[in-house]
Amino acid sequence: MLFTCTGPNVDPVQKKRGRRVLKVIVWALVAVLVLGIGGIVAWSQIGVMPAEKAPLASVRENPAVHVEDAEQGIVLTPADGESETGLVFIPGAKVDPWAYAAILQSLAEEGVTVVITRPWLNLAFFDLRGLDSLTSAAPDIDEWAVGGHSLGGVRACQLAADADALVLFGSYCSNNVSDTDLAVLSISGSEDGLSTPEKIDAARDLLPADAEMVEIEGASHASFGDYGPQAGDGTPTIADDEMHAEVAEILNPFMAGLPQG
Repeated sequence: MLFTCTGPNVDPVQKKRGRRVLKVIVWALVAVLVLGIGGIVAWSQIGVMPAEKAPLASVRENPAVHVEDAEQGIVLTPADGESETGLVFIPGAKVDPWAYAAILQSLAEEGVTVVITRPWLNLAFFDLRGLDSLTSAAPDIDEWAVGGHSLGGVRACQLAADADALVLFGSYCSNNVSDTDLAVLSISGSEDGLSTPEKIDAARDLLPADAEMVEIEGASHASFGDYGPQAGDGTPTIADDEMHAEVAEILNPFMAGLPQG
């Protein structure tokens, strides 16, 4: 007797229905992905805190500072072009990068090149660029510090392995750099309601033992930039001009003390 083997009978209607269900599932997943990405992009653009006009105008009108809107970010350089040290500075979440130009302009006056980055989607943790792609704004400079405010400082800590120094404004590290030979300056505010003195202290052991820790009396989280009040922050008792002067008094000697060449 002859036997023939045949595959299982498949109902053409069932087969067509299965394909239709699979197609619906695939398109549903695509729609969820697109909506998710679109939601993140939209959220990143909502509530961006713009730079205040008057402090920014003081930078643009400063004859000692050259301002360039470059691909790598906002670049502040000494007007005479003489600069051997640089600082890459990463803004806080949803803060206009221009809001840091006024508080950092004294560095350019003293011969330091400053690159204020524009984080992707206004959030530092979305910006995956390495430090070298940011320092390319001033390729002749060999000595670089990396720094940032708030979330920008957290990102700066992650890039610090490729830098000569680390500068934190109202921020702290989430990764451990305590066993490095980095020169570290952490400037915080007594009235900071976000990166509170308690949080700064709790993360102190992630920094080298010789890190310079300075708390400015009366400074809030938003005192480190010129973008107005911030939700959840404390109330500052220090005027903006005084804040700029105090930061310059602390930051400029630190940067000047970095090795040259």
